[in-house]
Amino acid sequence: MLLNKNKTFQLIKILNKSIKNPKTSLKFRNKFTLLTSVVLSAQCTDVNVNNVTKNIYNKYYSPEHFVKLGINKIKKLIKSIGLFNSKAKNLYYLSKILLEKYNSKIPNNFEGLILLPGVGRKTANVVLNAAFNKPTVAVDTHVFRVSNRTGLTNGKNPEQVENQLLKIIPKKHLKKAHHLILLHGRYTCKARNPLCKKCVINKICLYKEKND
Repeated sequence: MLLNKNKTFQLIKILNKSIKNPKTSLKFRNKFTLLTSVVLSAQCTDVNVNNVTKNIYNKYYSPEHFVKLGINKIKKLIKSIGLFNSKAKNLYYLSKILLEKYNSKIPNNFEGLILLPGVGRKTANVVLNAAFNKPTVAVDTHVFRVSNRTGLTNGKNPEQVENQLLKIIPKKHLKKAHHLILLHGRYTCKARNPLCKKCVINKICLYKEKND
């Protein structure tokens, strides 16, 4: 069962009113450092990423810098982050591609971003949204869980959920929708022990296992 159009609009409106200044919690210096932070955030908390990058971005904040560093030095800089070996390689090679193919500029389209090493569908959409102000919806574990729990979607995978959200969410809220749903999932509609009694959209939500 899915929420109807009116309930969907009401749900997003309530979240928009209750969550102030919804935006990514990743700290970045420019479009390139946003991209690198999102790549680093895979299977890692934003807090941990920020703790590591705050000591990196004051010195290294461009594709040129990362190419000059090389894979081994990048590894040393990010070694406290999970999957640092593969992430270091991805950061090096995506920097090399940006430098050689894009004159160090970040592609402003999904097709260009998705071809970069370490950049998946979610990462591409986060960058398009946060760096280029495009009305995209990035589906991470929080967005996937909340969207399906509440009845906004019934997708079996992130791409299905993304496509459904793009169809049902009012256009004027699309830019914020990813952050609104993500933050609601991170702090209220948690994977374990969701705070249903405190939830501002409790009366609209279709979650069958509400703990109220």
